[in-house]
Amino acid sequence: MSKTVFDISMSLDGYVTAAERRPDQPLGREGEQLHQWLLGDDKTSLDYFARVSKANGAVVTGRINYEDSLPWWGPDGPTGELRLPVIVVTHSAHESAPEGGVYQFVTDGLEAALKVAHEAANGRDVTVMGGARLAQSFLAAGLIDEISLHIVPVLFGQGTRLFDGLPDQHRALALIETVPAARAVHVRYAVCH
Repeated sequence: MSKTVFDISMSLDGYVTAAERRPDQPLGREGEQLHQWLLGDDKTSLDYFARVSKANGAVVTGRINYEDSLPWWGPDGPTGELRLPVIVVTHSAHESAPEGGVYQFVTDGLEAALKVAHEAANGRDVTVMGGARLAQSFLAAGLIDEISLHIVPVLFGQGTRLFDGLPDQHRALALIETVPAARAVHVRYAVCH
């Protein structure tokens, strides 16, 4: 059965962006460290990512992440050559999406975006990615089945914290997998509904 997996890289102290975010540095000052595990020579991390990516059929992201990342993603989206559909949750459709791109804008809220993504995924998993606010919204709505974290060995001290702003209620998680690697520790949890 298709799952909804929230996936993100974060610093050991829980930040998904560093301080001093700017348009040319959407992850903040030296925030690109969060993705070095995926871009470098860390074979364990690359093998892990290749394995878990095989289950993915579509991506959901928010408008801010889309706008911040589009210069790097281009028309193919975050999955590059795979060109998986990317559903962008937004209040209004983007007027200048790249021609031939994989993007679809959904303005009817989280549940509508997730429905479109699951249809596009054709029985495969849907990965929700992006920022802290999107994660908090999906978790608060009870729409996440798994949380996949890539914990990078760096302390930012400031920036955007992933789990600040969640409702004051406990959420039980069950450990699925832990993969230690040189540039990140990859941890997957099932959200107990």
